[in-house]
Amino acid sequence: MKNNQPHAAGLLPAYLFNEHFILASLFWGTVAGGYLIFGWKQRSMIPFFAGLVMTAMSFVVSSALLMSAACLVVMWTVWWLLKQGY
Repeated sequence: MKNNQPHAAGLLPAYLFNEHFILASLFWGTVAGGYLIFGWKQRSMIPFFAGLVMTAMSFVVSSALLMSAACLVVMWTVWWLLKQGY
């Protein structure tokens, strides 16, 4: 199957069947869920919105490497903002 052709079923993009993408999506989705729950329970908006952004990354980004890099940047931003006292 060539990359420019649709999947045989015609419904899902081919990158969704990449095991690296699935593993990265599972891992970062779990971390995002932790941020969402922590932000909700502690009534802290920064971790809560970080969890939403990390969850959206699995829908927007189609590369495991780019998704991991973006989620690491989000995690670092949360750490930095909380260290600054926001």
